[in-house]
Amino acid sequence: MKIEVTDVRNEQDDTFVASQLSAYNAKFTVRDFRLLRVFARDTDGSIIGGLLADTYWQYLEVHKLWVSEAHRNAGHASRLMNAAEDEARLRGCRHAFLDTFSFQAPDFYQKLGYREFGRLEEFNGKHERHYLYKRLDDGHQ
Repeated sequence: MKIEVTDVRNEQDDTFVASQLSAYNAKFTVRDFRLLRVFARDTDGSIIGGLLADTYWQYLEVHKLWVSEAHRNAGHASRLMNAAEDEARLRGCRHAFLDTFSFQAPDFYQKLGYREFGRLEEFNGKHERHYLYKRLDDGHQ
C-alpha cells in the first residue's frame, strides 16, 4: 500500500471516495439530501446577504451566512435564518446546527435560540470555533 498526500484537487478521486462513502451510508439511511439557499437582494437585484445550507436526515446544516457591511444591523441576517429554518421545517427537519468562529457571530446565533454543544480553541492561535444546535420542532433543547 502507498499513502499519497496532496493539496491538488482531483475530481475523479474525490468523486470516487464520496461515492464509496455514500454507498456505505445508504445501508443505514435514506437519501434526502437537498441544498437550501436563501438570498436577500436589494431593489436592483444585487445580493446583499445570503445563506448556504443543506437539509438531510431531519437536520438543517447552515454552512455560511453573510450580510454586506452596508446592510448589517438591519435584521437581514435574522430574516435569512428564519427563512432557512421555516423551509427546513417544511422539509421535515426537526433540528439545526452550525459552527461559527469567535470573531464572527456566536452571540447572534444564541439570540436566535441556538445553544453551544462544543468548542475548539486556538484557531490561528487566538480564535475559538463554536458548534451550535437548535431544535426546530416543539421538543426541548
